[in-house]
Amino acid sequence: MGLSKRVSSWSVEEVLEWMQGYHPAKMDTLQKAIIKHAISGRVLLRLKDHHLELLGVEAEEQQQEILQDVLLLKVQEEVNQELNDVCSGQLCSCDSDLASRVSNRPAE
Repeated sequence: MGLSKRVSSWSVEEVLEWMQGYHPAKMDTLQKAIIKHAISGRVLLRLKDHHLELLGVEAEEQQQEILQDVLLLKVQEEVNQELNDVCSGQLCSCDSDLASRVSNRPAE
């Protein structure tokens, strides 16, 4: 699953899809819990080890694996947001630059 959509906007189904892709061995434990507790992308990004334990992931090593992948999601989302902000700012200034050049262009 790519990050074309912000993780914080993911539905429960998209969280399940991500979890299946990254942690298929834990899906037996997690699928029902994710649905029961309505773990959306926004909630996923806020999970801590004690939350995972409540969701049925008791092994600390498994908790850390999931939390590392969630941290990567957070970082990717922040980087994407920063890039979008930078690109939006550049595009706006480039667009207004182009518009002023076109409007100041002498008639042919």
